[in-house]
Amino acid sequence: MEQYEPGRLSGAQLAAMRRSLTSGRGALTRRSMLRATGVGALTIGGLAGLSGCGIPPAKREGDGPASTDHSADEKRVVFSNWTEYMDVTEDEKHYPTLEAFTKRTGISVKYTADINDNVEFFGKIQPQLAAGQDTGRDLICVTDWLAARMIRLGYAQKLDPSQLPHAFANLSDQFRSPDWDPGRAHSYPWTGIPTVIAYNAKATGGRKVDSVSQLLDDPQLKGRVAFLSEMRDSIGMTLLDLGKDPGGFTDDDFDAAVARLQKAVDKKQIRRFTGNDYTADLDKGDIAACVAWAGDVVQLQNDNPDIKFAIPRSGYIISSDNLLVPAKARHKTNAEKLIDHYYRPPVAAQLAAYINYVCPVDGVRAELTKIDKAMADNTLILPDAAMAAASHAFRSLGAEEETAYEQKFAKLIGA
Repeated sequence: MEQYEPGRLSGAQLAAMRRSLTSGRGALTRRSMLRATGVGALTIGGLAGLSGCGIPPAKREGDGPASTDHSADEKRVVFSNWTEYMDVTEDEKHYPTLEAFTKRTGISVKYTADINDNVEFFGKIQPQLAAGQDTGRDLICVTDWLAARMIRLGYAQKLDPSQLPHAFANLSDQFRSPDWDPGRAHSYPWTGIPTVIAYNAKATGGRKVDSVSQLLDDPQLKGRVAFLSEMRDSIGMTLLDLGKDPGGFTDDDFDAAVARLQKAVDKKQIRRFTGNDYTADLDKGDIAACVAWAGDVVQLQNDNPDIKFAIPRSGYIISSDNLLVPAKARHKTNAEKLIDHYYRPPVAAQLAAYINYVCPVDGVRAELTKIDKAMADNTLILPDAAMAAASHAFRSLGAEEETAYEQKFAKLIGA
């Protein structure tokens, strides 16, 4: 998921966007493929239209302008989210946690799973935001780098803490104060997304794979290693292995990480760079070990006991998808109440049991144990203190950095 700057997209950014749409986390998840049908109203914008447009620069920065809040008179909220990011019944006709919110508050929810990629979605709503218009959405869910961008451009409203008592009290320390939104003044995380090492124990002959150095140098893994085609994940994990901080690295550090990966490419240690299509090869054992997204690992483990994961001693990369109220949203208070609803531990547990990503809500373990004890004990869903302490976020990038880094990464992976 690659960073977007107002104005025309560079070639490197377009290439990153195409990777994300076709095979990154923006592509259909494994659960989507297993269930064969998507949830909600899925809309995918065309690349051609976005690539050719020059979107005008934003005219303001800071907090999004307060709009007239119609929450008291209009008991509804419009929520846009990613596909497969909401608990749903088997017949796909009911969203239990959303219906519980409506029953408790009397506020109806128009829920649409129309986010498939950060860049594509931002391209859809940015012209309205830049013009100071309502996007027609009261609550959206976007990845941390785009959340940071929207806050900086004044496209997100500052939240009212009085409407968020459960969120304020129960937010995990790991997510409490990102540098792009100190104190969570504008956002709350929907879920955390760890990038870890996954391996097929049968394919490795029972050997544990627990470091990026092992992925890049172990001759017994040669030709059976995969890294992700998302720059922040693969470069971030390599920076950590080199002893560098992904939250404060330099251009020279970035170049060193690229060179480290290039060496493994040249000697054919790395089989390929992939989006989430690595799951099939890992499941079969064609890929013995890889850099992977934790949510995929959890889902693979449900069917294949040979799939294992490891957290390197050097640490791991974590990102988050975050809830924001867009500028000029019509039902801000209702949206805040919906955010707060998902920070009630019983609700958070029900959601975590379905989506299988890191739950950002403290006090969930007892509730999740009632649903599925194995999930409650899985540190990919509920990190323990040691795992939370090992997480690192990839720092925000400026426009010039983004273009330069993506160009270098695209050359590395042959994109």
